[in-house]
Amino acid sequence: MLDTRNSDEDADSVVMSNFDTEETEDDSGELLDIEAELLLGEKGFQQRVKVVYGEYKTRYQPTFKWLKSDFFDTKKLKRDLLADARSLIEVLQTCSAWHSQPDRKLAALVALIAETHPNEKILIFTQFADTVRYITDNLTKLKIAGIASVTGKSKDPTELTFRFSPTSNGKRDKISPEQELRVLITTDILSEGHNLQDSAIIVNYDLPWAIIRLIQRAGRVDRIGQTADRILCYSFLPDEGVERIINLRARLRRRLQENAEVVGTDETFFEDDSPQVILDIYNEKSGILDGEEDAEVDLTSEAFQIWKNATDNNPTLKKTIESMPNVVYSTRAHTPVPLQPEGVLLYMKTTEGNDSLIWVDRAGNSVTQSQIAILRIAACDEATPAISRDKQHHELVKKGAELIAEEELTAGGQLGRSSGARFRTYERLKNYAQSMRGTIFASEELAKAIDEIYRYPLRQSAIDTLNRQLKSGIGDRALAELVVGLRMDDRFCIVSEDGDKREPMIICSLGLFQRI
Repeated sequence: MLDTRNSDEDADSVVMSNFDTEETEDDSGELLDIEAELLLGEKGFQQRVKVVYGEYKTRYQPTFKWLKSDFFDTKKLKRDLLADARSLIEVLQTCSAWHSQPDRKLAALVALIAETHPNEKILIFTQFADTVRYITDNLTKLKIAGIASVTGKSKDPTELTFRFSPTSNGKRDKISPEQELRVLITTDILSEGHNLQDSAIIVNYDLPWAIIRLIQRAGRVDRIGQTADRILCYSFLPDEGVERIINLRARLRRRLQENAEVVGTDETFFEDDSPQVILDIYNEKSGILDGEEDAEVDLTSEAFQIWKNATDNNPTLKKTIESMPNVVYSTRAHTPVPLQPEGVLLYMKTTEGNDSLIWVDRAGNSVTQSQIAILRIAACDEATPAISRDKQHHELVKKGAELIAEEELTAGGQLGRSSGARFRTYERLKNYAQSMRGTIFASEELAKAIDEIYRYPLRQSAIDTLNRQLKSGIGDRALAELVVGLRMDDRFCIVSEDGDKREPMIICSLGLFQRI
């Protein structure tokens, strides 16, 4: 409920629960009336509480699993909650109703959009939906054109991403200039899984506590297909007076330091710190966000981009390649060096339905576990001449197929090697589920997800996501929520309807040998 990638509203708020669809002007007016009522003081709140708890006891009763009062020192809890409530009421009465005119933070954003980058696409991130609405409403009042917003209640976020970034989504011919957007304001709902690289400017209207979220946000534009020479990331920090009170910079520095101890690298965040901003994490220095034994986090997107570039440059290649039969092979000249020996590259679809690459040397040994390294060593121009097949070629293809099959059965049995995302996720979630058994946190959806991990292979996109999160030190509960979310979105496992094993399939192979 607290992960703003999944829910960017106040999930417990009766006020927000009344709006099951996108808010209209009337809805917004009602919301403002309620907020005005809440500013009346303690008596006004007490009246409102009766309404709220009435809703909780009736309409929302099935939503909650109430903890027994035995778990609490109820007298102390009541005293502390009342003290907190009175402090908050005092803050509300001191600040009174909010008006946007003196908002210097909003004014700085307007200047950035209208003056600093008046003709460029800008992607604005904030954690919560009410902030998205606040920014959108005020920019609209200022007649800034080409604006749209995305929250968890948006009916079709994908359609808006297409309008904001038509080129990177292959929709250039379907989005007219009148439909195209220049400014997109969004919560972290869009921080993963969307192509937004028509823009090269990111604005963090607030700083997320999870440092990895900054990277995910920037990753929407800093990806294959980005044409800008540099990407600009603007982040709002508290005013110096506020900073002295909440000490945000020091707290964030401490979080970064803790992160460095986990992932084994050094990074800083603010301009007045020592040299490396958050660049080491942002650039994935030393593969710190990849899997332990490979750097395949972006294998899918890299492979797709290779295919797209090749077929865009020569459209006839598409038909030629797609008409090739399975088990097709070729050989190209290769000069061996110590870490790049002669041998054969094999692309095979396994019995588990996974796409696997392997590089086998002349002795029949696997050269590397890195799928990216294998993909890249295969690179050559389409005009590269083929050379004669080496006499060991078919023998090495057979050996490669045997090694891939053996790899699926080692270490974790059908879960793959113990360092892989599938094995590690299964073991952690199995232990977590056992520890939660009999508590209110036990989840039937999690149990189904754990069963699927054991029975079916993960989708490549799920492997990519899990590798990143596991390496960044994700907690067990957050991992469980991530996995359940992926499963519900049908982005988790490749589920075979009949459960039967597939026959392994050799797609193609490439020999790398010295020209004789």
